[in-house]
Amino acid sequence: MAVDFLLKNCNLPDGRNGVDIAIEAGRIAAIAPALDVQAGQTVDAGGQLVAPPFVDAHFHMDSTLSYGQPRVNRSGTLLEGIALWGELKPTLTQDALVERALAYCDWAVAKGLLAIRSHVDVCDPRLLAVEALLHVRERVRPYLDLQLVAFPQDGVLRAPGALANLRRALDMGVDVVGGIPHFERTMQDGAESVRVLCELAAERGLRVDMHCDESDDPLSRHIETLAYQTQRLGLQGRVTGSHLTSMHSMDNYYVSKLIPLIAESGVAAIANPLINITLQGRHDSYPKRRGMTRVPELLAAGVPVAFGHDCVMDPWYSLGSGDMLEVAHMGLHVAQMTGQDAMRACFQAVTDTPARILGLDDTGLAVGKRADLVLLQARDPVEALRLRATRLLVMRAGKIIASTPPATATLHLDGRPASVSFLSAGGSTPC
Repeated sequence: MAVDFLLKNCNLPDGRNGVDIAIEAGRIAAIAPALDVQAGQTVDAGGQLVAPPFVDAHFHMDSTLSYGQPRVNRSGTLLEGIALWGELKPTLTQDALVERALAYCDWAVAKGLLAIRSHVDVCDPRLLAVEALLHVRERVRPYLDLQLVAFPQDGVLRAPGALANLRRALDMGVDVVGGIPHFERTMQDGAESVRVLCELAAERGLRVDMHCDESDDPLSRHIETLAYQTQRLGLQGRVTGSHLTSMHSMDNYYVSKLIPLIAESGVAAIANPLINITLQGRHDSYPKRRGMTRVPELLAAGVPVAFGHDCVMDPWYSLGSGDMLEVAHMGLHVAQMTGQDAMRACFQAVTDTPARILGLDDTGLAVGKRADLVLLQARDPVEALRLRATRLLVMRAGKIIASTPPATATLHLDGRPASVSFLSAGGSTPC
């Protein structure tokens, strides 16, 4: 058997160690120990982790890398960030939007992030950001899957013309119906917006991803309405509730009813650890709420949960680098998911789970799938999270599209080794 590429001696996230991955015509041809094949190119992974590419299930590419324009968010709050974005929108140009988005996609590829779901604001009637990101989607298609959500940042019922703009964006080719029910004028308007938008998605055969209950208010319960409309309209498996931070403030009795409803409806959840803990709890002194939704409880109920980066250097968040391991690392700390299985679930929350939520059926470590792979400087998912491991190689359809030298430190200490490795001696899983 002759193949284009052979990746030898790989550890896989599911616990298989020392296997080879053969790639032919851009697809995974075989996964097994000690494959007897002839390869045009061979790389020895040396017992390090080969994972599917990272997937960011929730991002805002239209605002990324715009930090400081037109001014800095002094309070650090969600509402000042929204106000800042409103000030920036009239000054946006398509060229600047494209340039920033392409620069961020370069960062993403370097970090092994090869699929992003980006919300794009449709409340500007010019739809400049929509046009720009549709252009970017085509530019990056050979190496990155960019899925766009029509997002009415100022409220689909609250903002004049927002619903018409959202329909226009879908007509232009935007992939997913978005919403922000908690930002409508009243709870009733919020519930109505969920109904209208879910019916629109059902009519067009599209997915739904709503900013839902991004609030410290325990009475913000639009996820309940989203679950109901999902079942009513037969949208199971196509709907996502993003943020869900009000669940962090809800009483346990109500949540004991709510989580089974979410699970029954087939709605997925996306938490955004870096941003949720930064923006929520701003009105608290102490005790101070951290805001991230109830990830362990949702997982225990069988709800698919992914982590998103949400923001990088924009009006809401001044940090970030496109590193989904940083996102998962923060998520496991905030959710106190430090058991071995829980940490592995956090790794899945930035790889396999978001891929399923986005409907990316052609990715994953299985024979016949497109050969999108990341070789990490770690032996297993827990070690990758601990180290925010270096991406040694990033592959798209069997071709290397990014590489980074191994991270090593040179020591100048008498009587000590010349270099130090942060890898554990036998992997990070205890015997």
